[in-house]
Amino acid sequence: MSRIVIIGAGAMGLAAAHRAINLGHDVDLIEADAVAGGMAAHFDFGGLSIERFYHFVCKSDEPTFALMRELGLGDRMRWRPTSMGYFMKDRIHPWGDPISLLRFPHLSFIAKLRTGIQMFLTTKARSFASIEHKSAREWLEGGSGKEVYQTLWKRLMDLKFYELADDISASWIATRVRRIGNSRKSIFQEELGYIDGGSQTLVDALVKAFTDKGGRLHLSTPAQKVETENGRVTGVQANGRFFPADAVISTVPTPFISTLVPDLPAESKAKYDAIRNIGVVCLLFKLKRSVSRNFWVNIVDETIDIPGLIEFSNLRPVKDTVVYVPYYMPTSQPKWQWSDEQFIDEAFGYIRKVNPAITKADLIEAKVGRLKYAQPVCEPNFYEKLPPIQTPIAGLQVADTCYYYPEDRGIAESIRYGRQMAEAIVR
Repeated sequence: MSRIVIIGAGAMGLAAAHRAINLGHDVDLIEADAVAGGMAAHFDFGGLSIERFYHFVCKSDEPTFALMRELGLGDRMRWRPTSMGYFMKDRIHPWGDPISLLRFPHLSFIAKLRTGIQMFLTTKARSFASIEHKSAREWLEGGSGKEVYQTLWKRLMDLKFYELADDISASWIATRVRRIGNSRKSIFQEELGYIDGGSQTLVDALVKAFTDKGGRLHLSTPAQKVETENGRVTGVQANGRFFPADAVISTVPTPFISTLVPDLPAESKAKYDAIRNIGVVCLLFKLKRSVSRNFWVNIVDETIDIPGLIEFSNLRPVKDTVVYVPYYMPTSQPKWQWSDEQFIDEAFGYIRKVNPAITKADLIEAKVGRLKYAQPVCEPNFYEKLPPIQTPIAGLQVADTCYYYPEDRGIAESIRYGRQMAEAIVR
């Protein structure tokens, strides 16, 4: 049996802790927040328990399904037909199936044909190694054409990555296309999933399974320093307390690692520091009226400074309409300093522009969540930039969401990496 300290009780940390305790280790799981779950955690939104940041499940998310079966939650997955739209030229256009593509009025026939072929081939690809050196823009323009990139993609990329928009990996974008494209009931019908009760159902089950077997969860306990001696971890200082350890797993964002582990070689610190991140200000609205029939609406409009709306109640049925409005941006952007009220006023104005039938009287409640390190910026050849999960310090493993590359952030990848790191620990 090894003494293990896991830093961060998000989905990855919880999965690592659950697997480690089942392997017979002695485990302390420490978390800076007052609740477990990280980005998957819920909050009370006027009587509705819902995720602080939106989540959905795709049919390829097997690690999630396997863990749910292990926890006795196999019957809690729910699947619903969903749809996507593009808001452009003052109306929402259906998107995501061959008929919608053919009827889309803002692309030439050749552009439609090229993008249809590229997206179809992407859903069938097993690997994207051949495009790893390309940027998303190069890959999309090379396959679908410049007309498609300018019409459908450029505004979305600019509003998510700003000055970094032309430095995003083709593999990363292609993997997102493949994941969504393969979560379908048929070629004409997208189908996405949610966990009955929300992701908190899984979080609660993991916490219970972990603590029932003797695992110790320490909330409101921010990690301060990973201690080492003679090139090996000895424990973690957290909230003024020392947690001894034979092995440490860190799941916190990589920008914290240089400070958290001061004994790392300078070369390793430089690699972690070189990984760029952008933040998110994620707004959640509760409305009396639906915005559209779509789960996801991409927005391409020069007068609207958000890339889209996620009408979550079109996936998970709840009493009122629930809409997420994400503002992704580098935290160097002046807008990052806006007050919650400024974001709410602007975003609700955008909702009303997408659906002019919505009035001020339809707004029930709004909430703003912020994360400074929400989205790693994955450039071409990003694999080469990632330090190994096993650090030069014996017994110390480090990973965060950037290690999911080319997959994007998601609970399934969190589970896969958490379990993998727990299994790598030598007894």
